[in-house]
Amino acid sequence: MTGDADDGAEDDAEDDAEDELHTAVGTRLEQAEGRYTRQRRALVDVLVGARQPLTVEEIHALAPGVPQSSLYRNLAVLEETGVVHRFTGHGDFARFELAEELTGHHHHFVCSNCGAMTDVELPGAVESRLEDALAELSRREGFTIAEHRLDIVGLCRSCA
Repeated sequence: MTGDADDGAEDDAEDDAEDELHTAVGTRLEQAEGRYTRQRRALVDVLVGARQPLTVEEIHALAPGVPQSSLYRNLAVLEETGVVHRFTGHGDFARFELAEELTGHHHHFVCSNCGAMTDVELPGAVESRLEDALAELSRREGFTIAEHRLDIVGLCRSCA
């Protein structure tokens, strides 16, 4: 019985977090004199549910009600307002995910063969050591770090 109550509390927490995210997205769009349209919300919902950055084709498959021409235009607006981050790298296609400020800090495994990207979170102690190493490196180089992103490049399970 307690498992059911725990599941309900988890669902409520997820709903609250998603509501906060949608409020933050709406605020960013309003500040840029944009609107949080039904199509933009559908794209944000797709990216919320993704565990990795997605290509336009993957987003379109998950949001079939958004015409492809609108998809490109809406992704551009979401990128300009800092809601979405575009990744380019291996392969011919850009990939998109919600900005870290909205979802939390993480890194990526990137397949050098197929271009697949998977979100990964480092254990706290490892992230702390990485930040210390980057701070030391930036002091040595006279560089001011605003943020960091780490993409670990290799072969995914399918390509290995």
